[in-house]
Amino acid sequence: MDKARVLSLFVAVARAKSFSQAAVDAGLTPQAVSKAVRQLEVHLGVRLFHRTTRSLSLTEEGARLFELANPGLRLLDEALDQIQNSRLEVDGLIRLVAPMSIGTTIIIPLLPEFQRRYPGVQFDVQLDDHFTDLVENKIDVGFRAGNPPERNLVSRKLGEIVLVPCATPGYLALHGRPQTVEDLPRHRCTGFRHPSTGRLMQWELQVDGATIYQEMPAVASFNTVEGELTAVRSGLGIGQLPVFMVEAELAGGALVPLLPHTATSNSGVFMYYQQRTLMPLRVRHFIDFMAERVPPRLAAQWAVLKAA
Repeated sequence: MDKARVLSLFVAVARAKSFSQAAVDAGLTPQAVSKAVRQLEVHLGVRLFHRTTRSLSLTEEGARLFELANPGLRLLDEALDQIQNSRLEVDGLIRLVAPMSIGTTIIIPLLPEFQRRYPGVQFDVQLDDHFTDLVENKIDVGFRAGNPPERNLVSRKLGEIVLVPCATPGYLALHGRPQTVEDLPRHRCTGFRHPSTGRLMQWELQVDGATIYQEMPAVASFNTVEGELTAVRSGLGIGQLPVFMVEAELAGGALVPLLPHTATSNSGVFMYYQQRTLMPLRVRHFIDFMAERVPPRLAAQWAVLKAA
């Protein structure tokens, strides 16, 4: 016996003082409601209603059960209504996860604009270069560079990361400027190690209309893009860096793009989340906002590179 179900039907009958009306309210037949109440009576070993062809009233035991159960079921109904209505509320917490580079450079700078639209929203932001399980970590929306997630999640591609070799004017004054792809291995180059595998990533270069992958000896390697960028800014060597992270340096001349015709954009930026059917409205608005604002930001990388 489903105790919660039969108890709620008993309370419905007691409130309506009618099996027929309680059945209509519950979307059941009067026979089904009567059977459920009878099951409860058998389970308790007492009669809960006085039944006649013209009237229905609670017995002493039925009145006592109604007095005890009715407030609890009202609270349960209110709790369910509040949770259901919360899906329609914009106020509340949104939990995000993103790689450090994308989070600090693209996602976080957009949060003030979203909060101006929806002042009642708060954010809990996790910056992590590893893939994060949304369910296990109670995350609403994730961002990822590379390939889309494969774990039964909805993913939306927001754009691509443009990679270009860069160095400081000071480095180039000391070591010269590479003129061809073949010159790069003879220079002091930095490297990026995949945060999950520790593998030194090959450089992606566009040559004669095709992408080539080249092993590049590294004078220093890093497991974060931020670390590699700091090294290149310091004049340590040439690094292949995301344009969206060095826009200010390229525009101001602090970094010089090298062999810009070799720039590639094979790595995507993805937003991922669970199915939207039971999603709170604030999360739905946030997803739509990011889908609107991030793609132009990423697309602008080519214009930045061309102007540098």
